[in-house]
Amino acid sequence: MFRRLILATAVTFAIGGLHAETAQPAWIARSNADAQALLDVTARFSPESATDIGLKGFDEKTVDLGPDVDKRQRAALVDVRTKVNKRLAEEKDPNVKQDLQILLKQIDGNIKGIDLNDKYLLPWFDAGQIVFSGEFSLLNAESTPEQNKAALGRLKCYVGMTAGCTALVDQARARTTEKLGDKALLGPVKADVEQKLGNTQRYVDGIRKLFAEKKIAGSDEAMAKLDQQLKDYNAWVKKVVLPHARTDFRLPEPLYAYNLEQVGLDISPHDLIDRAQLEFMETTYALQMLAPVVAKAEGLPNGDYRDVLKALKKKQLAKDKVEPTYHDVIGKIEETIRQQRIVELPKRQMAMRLASEAENARTPAPHMDPPPFVGNTGQRGTFVLTTGNPPADGDKTQMYDDFTFEAAAWTLTAHEGRPGHELQFAAMVEQGVSLTRSLFAFNSVNVEGWALYAEAEMMPYEPPAGQFIALQFRLLRAARAFLDPMLNLGMIDRDRAREILVHDVGLSEPMARQELDRYTLNSPGQATAYFYGYTRILQLRAETQTKLGDRFDRKAFNDFLIAQGLLPPDLLAEAVRTRFIPEQEKKAKKS
Repeated sequence: MFRRLILATAVTFAIGGLHAETAQPAWIARSNADAQALLDVTARFSPESATDIGLKGFDEKTVDLGPDVDKRQRAALVDVRTKVNKRLAEEKDPNVKQDLQILLKQIDGNIKGIDLNDKYLLPWFDAGQIVFSGEFSLLNAESTPEQNKAALGRLKCYVGMTAGCTALVDQARARTTEKLGDKALLGPVKADVEQKLGNTQRYVDGIRKLFAEKKIAGSDEAMAKLDQQLKDYNAWVKKVVLPHARTDFRLPEPLYAYNLEQVGLDISPHDLIDRAQLEFMETTYALQMLAPVVAKAEGLPNGDYRDVLKALKKKQLAKDKVEPTYHDVIGKIEETIRQQRIVELPKRQMAMRLASEAENARTPAPHMDPPPFVGNTGQRGTFVLTTGNPPADGDKTQMYDDFTFEAAAWTLTAHEGRPGHELQFAAMVEQGVSLTRSLFAFNSVNVEGWALYAEAEMMPYEPPAGQFIALQFRLLRAARAFLDPMLNLGMIDRDRAREILVHDVGLSEPMARQELDRYTLNSPGQATAYFYGYTRILQLRAETQTKLGDRFDRKAFNDFLIAQGLLPPDLLAEAVRTRFIPEQEKKAKKS
């Protein structure tokens, strides 16, 4: 979602400060100028997004949920599309043209999403999560003192204490109410609403904790209002929205197809299912072959790979040992990256921490909080290790055991940290890529493909137990790529999918529940992108090695991929074929 408020000079100033550590090629400056119109729309309708990416002047503003917001946002996007099309017709530089094409795809996708949601779905809003995310942007470990101070202004706007600000819950309630009479619209999924309502108090407690940690005074009145407003809003949701809720999680086919497009897939769900099921079976064989090696190395009973996995997961780390263990693994991985010449390491030290309860509720899986890409003054991305989201009914007997044992630290660090997401984002900040490639090419295939490829690059250098868990997580990614579409196309039921995740993949019950919620409630289609993005990079690597033979330089190839930012697979392949391969061939002739 987006919102109103722009200061063109502020946007221009912020862009001028992007990646100040390196001189920018002229084409990047032109591309960044082209991106300003879409940044304007982003900041106008979603100041929280503007904060996340580093734009200045929006930290006390809040999301626009006002009357006719979808129509206003759509009209703004259509206007930007006209401008971008005009620029594309006159542009000659291939790099800038690529970026203009990315902008058009992003704009068209946003417009299509507005239209599909308006056609099929009754709008409702998780107000607690919106407020927590907006405050977290200003109060996290990498935020600036100026942002910390602005957090109170944003909070007062959320609750309607600031002139010109209508309370978020009032806007959210109005947008749902005005569509309640449209019987053609599908209500939200009942289980999803209940889970989100169960998280509300965690968000309120999390915001209070953030203000206390940053020693921001004067928030008591606003926090009291927020607490009461969210309680009243949740009561209204239970009374008014839940009666419209549905138990069938499946989306209309056009909406699910749109989700797949937005995460970057360009193949049919059935083709994806076939590929993923093959990878799933091959990975189970690999796990079974490695199981006796791991059992011997770890002093465990030998047997089926599932039994070896269960025994490994029993070696849980004490809570005070989790971060030290991961930091130790980070050091070993970085040493291997240097010794094996895998990829150029960022200059910045990697940041990693455990999640708060509120973050666990918002994002139950380990993840990467990216750094601001605009006007970055040293802020780092952070690898956040989560411990899962407890059930909405408060049952704490089901605890995650999937991330907090030593063998898991290797592949999780390679994925979320280095050489995965953290390196990917840090390199974009340090080396400099266009705003379009940093922000508007951002989808799961482009991002997660590199992270899984990073896991594969590190796997040969890990201890046997680390390799074993890397394979287990590869098995999970293959399972996601066939279970997500099968569930949403009605080809499998949730109980059978749970059996596969728990029995064959080896997930804990709460982790399996979170996975299934992800496929059916929170982000239908998104989880398929990991496997597909990984296969596209592997295919490109194989093609490049076949072409270059002994002239292939792994570090040069990986550095080239990172330097392209978040290009989609087709554009990335084109860059490798037309630039990297000829450059390497020319280099080999000279030597």
